[in-house]
Amino acid sequence: MFSNYLIGLREGLEASLVVCILIAYLVKTGNKDKLGPLWLGVGLAAALSLAFGAGLEFGTQELTFKAQEAIGGTLSIVAVGLVTWMVFWMKRTARHLKAELQGKLDAALAMGTGALVATAFLAVGREGLETSLFVWRSVHAAGDGAAPLIGVLLGIGSSILLGWLFYRGALKINLSKFFMWTGGMLVVVAAGVLAYGVHDLQEADFLPGLTDKAFDISSTIPPDSWYGTLLKGTLNFQPDPTVLQVVVWALYLVPVLALFLAPSLVKRAKSEPKPESAASGS
Repeated sequence: MFSNYLIGLREGLEASLVVCILIAYLVKTGNKDKLGPLWLGVGLAAALSLAFGAGLEFGTQELTFKAQEAIGGTLSIVAVGLVTWMVFWMKRTARHLKAELQGKLDAALAMGTGALVATAFLAVGREGLETSLFVWRSVHAAGDGAAPLIGVLLGIGSSILLGWLFYRGALKINLSKFFMWTGGMLVVVAAGVLAYGVHDLQEADFLPGLTDKAFDISSTIPPDSWYGTLLKGTLNFQPDPTVLQVVVWALYLVPVLALFLAPSLVKRAKSEPKPESAASGS
């Protein structure tokens, strides 16, 4: 449930910040009369995201088991790719997001109402589609009844509250650090979703090695135990993964997390005072 809360919080906060920046800029520049088209674009983006999620959930129910697993596994890989791109993109552009959005809004205001609706729709819609896809795969990977979906909804609700507090000026946090830490945790979650997707493709006979288990600790960590459920809900942990799942999980997690954290670690090392050498006292 925690991993799904994190997804809802992280993705929802990005969308909330985008909306807050757009609204604040319209109010600041004396264009309050343009808030209607802005909210129309946001509403259309939200509706599209919900429709996309519903299509994923209900559109695959009539398919055969292997077809469902093949589609689910493929979409898991797509979702992980999108989320990976998103966390790196946000890390790179978080400081310049406000200026970028304001520039697009200026251009939209000059072009007319339709352009303003389209700008809001595209700005929020991208976040919404990514969220729908990744949430859908993460909820299925967690497989814990309604708890994962509740976690997502709580995360989105929290993000809306935080966005409102940002807009009102009642809350200030270091967004760069926030997106850094949540991005790192999302990379860990994405690794689990990727491993789950590989298992789906193995069950669909798209990939080999379904019976080649890397290890099996089901007796030590039963999947239906509270701690087994906790590990699965937070890290998508599986007590009996295949060899291919473990290899893909490691090949994704280690380099991606290292690349994501490396610049911050380098900056931190440079900012720390260097110890005096033993020779300096002689």
